[in-house]
Amino acid sequence: MSRTITQTIGEAQVSIITDGATTFTPDLFPETDAAQIGALLAEAGTDQIATNFNAVLIRMGGRTILADAGPRDLFGPSCGFLAEGLAELGVAPEDVDTLLATHLHPDHVAGMITPGGAAVFPNATLHVTEADRAFWSDDAHFQRALSGIADWAKLAQAVLAAYDDRLVMARDGSEAAPGLSFMDLPGHTPGHAGWRLESAGEMLIHAGDIVHAPALQLADPTVAISFDIDMNTARDTRRQLLEEIYADKALFTGGHFLSPAFNRLKREGIGFKLVPGV
Repeated sequence: MSRTITQTIGEAQVSIITDGATTFTPDLFPETDAAQIGALLAEAGTDQIATNFNAVLIRMGGRTILADAGPRDLFGPSCGFLAEGLAELGVAPEDVDTLLATHLHPDHVAGMITPGGAAVFPNATLHVTEADRAFWSDDAHFQRALSGIADWAKLAQAVLAAYDDRLVMARDGSEAAPGLSFMDLPGHTPGHAGWRLESAGEMLIHAGDIVHAPALQLADPTVAISFDIDMNTARDTRRQLLEEIYADKALFTGGHFLSPAFNRLKREGIGFKLVPGV
């Protein structure tokens, strides 16, 4: 089976790599009651809260850029297919010259290192926001309320260590390559970001992790997931960005959208519905 889909954006070739998939349980949405979740799933024509783990490969101007890298082997046999996806695209790890991390959660950066902590991409610089680097590097954050994600912090620190001499601190509007810029999207993590690709008059927005469960959070953007460190800010960010994408009729993608993962939005009820953009 193919694990990739490619679309031309101006002069860039953009490929979504599906590293894997899973389903969420309703308890991961603790501020939304089960009846509401059931109604949203029924409206979407499914009984599963499905999600994908996506990485994005961008080839433009002689550059080979990988945005996020999937969860590697951390989430069981249904994930960990980044290497297979890259091979399908004819790309070897040493060909990647730039890595982007939308944030340092394990399902986005575990694939950047081996189980032993070595860099998978030996020639790549790693762009990550300063706010996320600072948050995950400080063990004091992972006590009391956040003690349950201490292992996530250790993984984030291992990734930062593996690319220590090749780290680039990003901020809102900074470019990882010409036409490829970071967008602050706070709430999910302190330094959570998306990015915007502009090439030859065309544009693609990567919405990061503002949406984890498309069947729920597009139809009702107030639905929050427990992985959001600040649920209220994440809600505000999700609504604001979705409104902007809708108003601009923009093509967009994200870390957890299902195939084909290139989409536009149309308004429906209190939220939105995806319109495939392929």
